[in-house]
Order: sequence, then structure tokens, then C-alpha cells
Amino acid sequence: MDAVAAPAVDIKPLRLALAGDVMLGRGIDQILGHPSSPALKEGYLHSALQYVELAERRLGTGIPRNAPPEYPWGSALATLGSADVDARIINLETSVTEHDAFEPKGINYRMHPLNIGVLEAARIDCCALANNHIGDFGMEGLLDTLDCLRKAGIAFAGAGRNWSEATAPAPIPVRGGRVLVFSCATRSSGVPSRWAAGGAAPGVWLLPDLGDEAVAEIGAVLSAARRPNDLVILSIHWGPNWGYAIEPSQRAFAHAVIERAGVQIVHGHSSHHPKAVELHQGGLILYGCGDLINDYEGIEGYEDFRPDLSLIYMPVMDVQRRKLLHLEVAPFKMQGFRLIDVNGEERAWLEQRLATQARGCSVSHGRSGAVLEVAESGGRRRGS
Repeated sequence: MDAVAAPAVDIKPLRLALAGDVMLGRGIDQILGHPSSPALKEGYLHSALQYVELAERRLGTGIPRNAPPEYPWGSALATLGSADVDARIINLETSVTEHDAFEPKGINYRMHPLNIGVLEAARIDCCALANNHIGDFGMEGLLDTLDCLRKAGIAFAGAGRNWSEATAPAPIPVRGGRVLVFSCATRSSGVPSRWAAGGAAPGVWLLPDLGDEAVAEIGAVLSAARRPNDLVILSIHWGPNWGYAIEPSQRAFAHAVIERAGVQIVHGHSSHHPKAVELHQGGLILYGCGDLINDYEGIEGYEDFRPDLSLIYMPVMDVQRRKLLHLEVAPFKMQGFRLIDVNGEERAWLEQRLATQARGCSVSHGRSGAVLEVAESGGRRRGS
């Protein structure tokens, strides 16, 4: 008797919420319910409390202490908590530990483990960890971070007790399948080579470069883990903190992992401000999502980049056709260590900046007025 083919499964499109760097250490940690020791080993300031004071000076008023876990998210909680969001993914650029051994690298970010409720308050499903701050308090701090996230039930990728763990995906169950998040980094983002995970050594998934061997490595790792109807995201920490230029090697790499490795979204971060968005062969490339949360409000010198403005990217993906249907971008402003809604001038500035950099797509006002929409150049938004 011939085998009966399994009926085709109609999978509804998935709606995601993606953000770049979420830095919950230093000044942010100090205003939460369980602050770490404020001592720093920086050349600029020597106490994390000084970052709070700098922000208060610029703001002209005080920032709450012993703030509740939801405080830093502010207006973004409504976006992240929306019932139609299937998965929420961030780059967690903070070690979650009580460990006190500062890595000798100048800037070290740490959040007290008892403040993990900040991530729970925003219903974060997955943290990408391959970045240049996850090991700021040594491999002990990195391992503490993994343990803390596990206890909180938050998935993670990009770091582990060995190379196999660091390259393993974070599987997020969704209707009809999974979202698979892989996380890696390059030296160009400031990740020390000594942090690279090895056969039995803890660390992060650190790529040697962005060449063909790296693409092949990613393809092999992804193919071993992927199942039918998985949505594959490659979260990558790369490039400098400032500047809008996209290196040719970055563009070639992003195209290659979509074309040859089966990636559907390249979730790039490291820049402190949003960079270009590109649509390529049905896939979405976010070259730099920018920071979402940080304690930089009182720092001067980069005002032209408007680093106080941040974005949450909300793509809707057709998993079966492996294609982006549409992308909305929700803009926010960091004020008083808390995300608030932008005003009209700020939204227009972000729209113009994104439109100037966009490739293969156009940027316009969203239907609700609260978001920006990105669509294929010359195309119209598809229904979801």
C-alpha cells in the first residue's frame, strides 16, 4: 500500500520584535532594585552612580532609584507586550553576575542577577550573547549569565561552556514551528580573541572574518540544527560603534548567508545608532539596529548621530515561502534611563535617516502614525 502524504500545514506569518543592544549594567543597574557595587575601573569615571548623575544633570531632574523592573522599557512595553508578537529578541550587552574580576578592557558592564526581572518584564524570549561585553567579568561572569538566563526561562545563543554550546541555536517555539536564533560576533566589534569558545573552553561564537570559510561554517552549523518550517535568524555583533558606512565585506557576507546558508533575517548590531536596512532575495538585513537601552544620556560628543533615539524592528515573515511580508519600525527616545515616545521632529529625522540608507526598500509613515513602514522599492505592503 502506498504511503499517504502528510497534509500540508498552513502556517500563519510570524511577527517578531527585534532590537539591538540592551545595556542594563552600570547606571541602569544602579537605579534598579538590586544594584551591584558601583565601583568602576574606567579612565573616565570611577563610579556607575556618576553616569546616573550625568544623565540627571542633562535631564534637569532626578531619575528614580529602586525603580521597578519595567521602568527602563517605558513606552516600549506596549510594543513588546503586544499579543500578536510571536518572539522578542535582543542583544544583551551586559554580564549578569556578582563576580568582581574586571576584564582589562576599559569598559565593563554588569547587572546584578537579582535584576533579571527587567528582561522578564518585557517578556524577552531570547538574548543574543556573542558580543564584546558578555565577558566583561571573565568567563565566570559569562557562565553566571547563562545560569541566570536559564533559571529565568529566557533562551540565549552565542555563548556557552564550549564551542558546541556557543554555536547552538536558541529555539523559540511558535505556532507551526520554531524561530531559531544563532548568535556570532567578529573582532571588528571589539570582542577579544581570547573570548572565542573552544572545544572545551567557554566563550562566544567568534568568527575569524566574514569570508567564504565563515559563511561555510555558518551554513554547516545551521543545516545541522534546522528543521522544516523553522525561521532562521543570524544575530551578529560586528563593526564599530559610530558611522553609517556599510563595509563591502559586511554586505557580501549578509547576502551570502541568505543565499547559501538559509538565513532569513540578519540581525546586526554594535553601532550605537540605527544603520541601513536592506531587503535581499526575500530576506531582511538589519546592518545595525542601534542601542535600545543604555546609560549614555549624559555623555557628549556624538549628538549628530542622535544616539538617544532607538528602534524596535517588527518584521512579519512568511515562513513557508521564506519571505519578508512587511516591516514596521517603532521609534523611541531614551530619557531618564527610560524609553518614551518620540515627537514629530524626532520621527521625521529617523524616517529621513532610514530612507537615505535603505537599499532595495523604501521608508514611509506607518498607518498608525506611531511607526515607520519599510517596503520593497516600488512595491506595496503585503497583507499578513
